[in-house]
Amino acid sequence: MENKKVLIIGGGVAGLSVSLALARYRIETVVVEKSDFLGGHGIQFSCKAADQCVKCGACVVEEKLKLALAHPGIHMMTGCRVDRIQRNRRFHYRVHRSPHYMDPQKCTDCGTCREICPADGAIRRGYSAHHSPFFAIRETACLYMKDRSCAKCRDACPEGAITLEAEPETETGEVDAVVVATGFKAFDPADKPYGYGMFPDVVTNLELERMLRREGRVIRPSTGEAPHTMAFVQCVGSRDGKLNHLWCSKVCCASALRMAMRIKRQQPDTDISVFYIDIQTFGRDFESFYKESREELHFIRAIPGDIVRNEHQNLQMTFFNNEEHRSMDAEFDLVVLSIGIQPCDDFSKFSRILALPLSENGFALPAEEGAGIFTAGAVQGPMGIAESVAGAGDTAWAVYSYLRGTHATSGSEAPE
Repeated sequence: MENKKVLIIGGGVAGLSVSLALARYRIETVVVEKSDFLGGHGIQFSCKAADQCVKCGACVVEEKLKLALAHPGIHMMTGCRVDRIQRNRRFHYRVHRSPHYMDPQKCTDCGTCREICPADGAIRRGYSAHHSPFFAIRETACLYMKDRSCAKCRDACPEGAITLEAEPETETGEVDAVVVATGFKAFDPADKPYGYGMFPDVVTNLELERMLRREGRVIRPSTGEAPHTMAFVQCVGSRDGKLNHLWCSKVCCASALRMAMRIKRQQPDTDISVFYIDIQTFGRDFESFYKESREELHFIRAIPGDIVRNEHQNLQMTFFNNEEHRSMDAEFDLVVLSIGIQPCDDFSKFSRILALPLSENGFALPAEEGAGIFTAGAVQGPMGIAESVAGAGDTAWAVYSYLRGTHATSGSEAPE
């Protein structure tokens, strides 16, 4: 389809998948991502395979990113925020672009800049192993941004890829349709009585994902050593009446069990317990995987009370065991909180700008037919990588149907 262009807000797996699907229809796309790095939450996930693939989908994100970056009809804008969308026949948008201090076309991922930088955390490495942008400068930690006292990274870069004097920019454009794919916000467990933010050995499932991706194994943050005992606490911020978060986040059970089984295969001596309300066995073949995991892990149907650090510097957990009908204590080296999926703040903003209807939980409902506005991925509700990719294909077909002046119908097939 010639001379049609679509704005996609969000460069996670859903946004990337929509852009690739539209590219097959010869529809040009502009993907705007607020982060310096593409791939969203999914690019941070680790492969859960030990002896065989467990269909976690982590590799899918890398593959989508590779294909999207290589496609001439997909234009990426990172470190950018859409701050205005208006419609007058077509959609007119304005993007605020943060300074790009590192040129992704020149950067070769040598890492010299990060090695020489004296300011902790000033230069961040993206989570993609093979695809640019590889590095970004955090303005709040950079000494040059603070008082111009350091430019070691710029001077040391062998490719001349760093420009510390870069300025923010504003860009405008016109498109024929808009797709909002801004993802989700992870629940912040700091107010839960689990010691998150107080004890370094209490981490979230997302932090464990990053650890496994970065280190290739699990360690105790407090000591750098492998834990002997671990606990996964499910439904932290989900199915919680006190928070009015009554929905199930759907992906947490599968993710926790896949990570636990990978750890068990890599470090067989690790004793792992899973505290849960109900195990949600979403997805094909997951039921058999769940049965296998019950032979390797301890499943305790209970939600913990307080977690404190005892005199041995281990984590002491109190919980009521529903099966044994009594309060119990247990000690762990590492506790992993499986935090819930919430509507993200960016989506709330765009839902107001674009008059998108919301569910009672704050997720997206289908937009008015013929409006030219669409959604994809976890803005529609909690979903994993596979569901996001499949749903992105449906969104792309709906966009294509709108642009050619027809309506997508159930059971209709997209052209090759």
